[in-house]
Amino acid sequence: MTSEEIGMRNTILETAKNLFIEHGYHGLSMREIAEGVGVSKAALYYHFKDKEELFVEILNDNLEKMGSAITAIQVRPVSCSEKIKSFIEYVLNQPAEQRSIIRLGTQEIVQLSAESRKLFDATYHAKFTGKVQEIILCGMQSGEFKDLDPEITTWALLGLLYPYLYPKHFGFTPLDPGKIQQIVDIFMTGIKKPG
Repeated sequence: MTSEEIGMRNTILETAKNLFIEHGYHGLSMREIAEGVGVSKAALYYHFKDKEELFVEILNDNLEKMGSAITAIQVRPVSCSEKIKSFIEYVLNQPAEQRSIIRLGTQEIVQLSAESRKLFDATYHAKFTGKVQEIILCGMQSGEFKDLDPEITTWALLGLLYPYLYPKHFGFTPLDPGKIQQIVDIFMTGIKKPG
């Protein structure tokens, strides 16, 4: 692939990402994406065989970035509480459009084929939820956190963050550090062992 083709592919991905955020998966056609990018449908199909492949590529690209960021948090020589705080700050300090990609994936995945859903679920767990669960489990094993179901605890954390994954939901980007700290405190109060 030439540098020009790579550049066009990246332009398509970035434009399509913003269009998917704005219109959702079902509310967007390949023609509209082509128009948004400023290319012909044939040029769009040269890079992506269909809308599903394009959408999955956007989701996977985001999960890859998140996975790398969470891995960097996991290996830091700090307490599990600090790692959870860093994860929350990482998610909430992203631009609103980037945060909304997480929501888009979980909300629109039902529109995809069974095979794509299965692959996405595996990637979502490996790059995102599974890594968060490992941090929580580590805190439980070390005695820092209460002995809870790590999967339920992970989803409780993500549920706490979910409203902030809407680009215009709260009208502030990035989130105020004081509000982020409140979210950290609410979650940690629930899982930390007293003492």
